[in-house]
Amino acid sequence: MSARGRFITFEGGEGAGKSTQVRRLAERLRTLGLEVVTTREPGGSPRAEAIRELLLSGRARPLGTLGEAYLFAAARIDHIAEVIEPALGRGAVVISDRFADSTRAYQGAAGGLPPTTVDALERAAVGDCRPDLTLMLDIAAERGLARVASRLGEAASDRFEADSLAIHAARRAAFLAIAAGEPQRCVVVDADRSADAVAADVWAAVTARLGLAAGGG
Repeated sequence: MSARGRFITFEGGEGAGKSTQVRRLAERLRTLGLEVVTTREPGGSPRAEAIRELLLSGRARPLGTLGEAYLFAAARIDHIAEVIEPALGRGAVVISDRFADSTRAYQGAAGGLPPTTVDALERAAVGDCRPDLTLMLDIAAERGLARVASRLGEAASDRFEADSLAIHAARRAAFLAIAAGEPQRCVVVDADRSADAVAADVWAAVTARLGLAAGGG
């Protein structure tokens, strides 16, 4: 580990199991004696969490895709300043459930925003704070949505879960395209398996890409 920490992000469509894998990876890294900070987007800091509630409730939807993208960018700016950069600066491993790739997929490829707009927002919000490793948890849209429905039961879907199957499929394709375009950063993991099987592949990628010994040292 260098003096600066490592930044790991999990990406993927609804129902891919990102939250479970964030938790499992954090637990395993802590057994190595590392400081691990887990966080999420949108959210992670108090102001960003307030924006999260606005976005996921659907109350920001009248602003359109561009307006939502600006809100995601605003949340990301605060998240980086308040949580991610301070943790990386003291040498911690930061693991985030979603980051800038989700804007590329959700508001960009599937939402119709031009790549130039998405790129400009990303540069403004992220700057040099780029993930060292991104785990793309891949699952067919219909399979992921079935998981979401099972988890929610009678509860209502959030703003993005409630979108059409075609939109979810477009997001999946966008994530895979991002991974194909940046293989040095991204690893695609088949998420349509048991949590144990997915966790094993995640751990293999983390140990290989970030220089940690698979045996825990």
